Amino acid sequence: MSGILEGKRVLITGVLMESSIAFHAAKLAQEQGAEIILTAFPRPTLTERIAKKLPKPTKVIELDVTNDEHLGRLADLVGEELGGLDGVVHSIGFAPQDALGGNFLNTPFESVATAMHVSAYSLKSLTMACLPLMQNGGSVVGLTFDAQYAWPQYDWMGPAKAALEATSRYMARDLGKQNIRCNLVSAGPIGSMAAKSIPGFSDLAAVWDHRSPLEWDLKDPEPAGKGIVALLSDWFPKTTGEIIHVDGGLHAIGA
Repeated sequence: MSGILEGKRVLITGVLMESSIAFHAAKLAQEQGAEIILTAFPRPTLTERIAKKLPKPTKVIELDVTNDEHLGRLADLVGEELGGLDGVVHSIGFAPQDALGGNFLNTPFESVATAMHVSAYSLKSLTMACLPLMQNGGSVVGLTFDAQYAWPQYDWMGPAKAALEATSRYMARDLGKQNIRCNLVSAGPIGSMAAKSIPGFSDLAAVWDHRSPLEWDLKDPEPAGKGIVALLSDWFPKTTGEIIHVDGGLHAIGA
């Protein structure tokens, strides 16, 4: 039986650790029949080492999404390897330390601007860099952390994710005529590299212990990876501008 991504070509960002959602999305994508290519920054060698744990070998390209030169050469590098693209996974987020951990009211604009550029604007810049390779349409899938709420310790990453969610909706509007869908997966907390960079992350994660209808496992990124793969597939052909929650149902529960 062929997989749901048989014949698809997918670019995946953000594979930093075996515990990352992006790694599991890459693994599942390969298992479901896709050819993939990975991007990495600032340490491509780290991603190359982690990529060896995937079911099949895959190329890693250095990509700083804030670097116009890197973005400008991306289509050529990916085109040489895959010929074209049917999907893009945006798993990129960063905020300086002074924008996290309870420092919201004291964060300087320079740090806020960095968080917005890397975590939100990059969805647009990455997609536009890949657009020449998506002549037959495709699916763009990003990762968010429910921006409806103010989370403990999350600070300026919250507004950055809100900007990411709005960016995804506008991209869905403008790319629909090219048959390109743009959706987000809103995942619950995972003990990934990104999580470890958030001071007091355990306070945020503890919310799931008390409010999540389905038991949530911080050590299991696979459910979110499955959500990404489903949105990359043809099983959501008319879904765009959507946020799919893979969070144990916490988004639906009040206090």
